[in-house]
Parts: sequence; structure tokens; C-alpha cells
Amino acid sequence: MSILIKPIITEKATGDSEKFNRYTFVVNKKANKLEIKDAVEATYGVTVKAVRTLNHPAERSTKFTKKGLVSGLVSGYKKAIVQLAEGEIDFYNNL
Repeated sequence: MSILIKPIITEKATGDSEKFNRYTFVVNKKANKLEIKDAVEATYGVTVKAVRTLNHPAERSTKFTKKGLVSGLVSGYKKAIVQLAEGEIDFYNNL
């Protein structure tokens, strides 16, 4: 089971990483905080101070078009915000 799926690099996540030394990842839905912490430490060789997780639900949408009712679905995912210990370097260079 792969815990870390991909890093999230958005304007908000980049600002968080520069100011507060926090990095954001999309992770496996079944992973808990301890597994996420161990995966980040093993992959990047850094010390993790805290892990915060959020579950984004699936988004459903319905449109009325010429062809009739069209429905769509954007799948849900789990996001983890990982805060590194003080003095750790920027580890996005290792990607």
C-alpha cells in the first residue's frame, strides 16, 4: 500500500511551506497519521513534528443540456498537512 500519492503544490500550500515549514500531500484514504509520519520520514529523511489530515468528499454535479440530464462525479481524496521540525531544509528539492 503506497501511503504518499503526490505532493500538492498550490499557491496556498507553497505559502504554508515558506512561512510555517508545512507541506501538503494527497495520501491513501485508509492511512492514519502515524503511517503518514513514518512514510514522510522514510521517503525524505526529515523529522516530522505534526500531521494534520482532511477528507475531501466526492463532488457530484448535474447539468441540463440539449442531450438531457448529464451527471458527473469528481472523486474524493484524503489530504495530509505535514509540519517539519525546526531547522529542517526544503525537501521539495528531492522530488
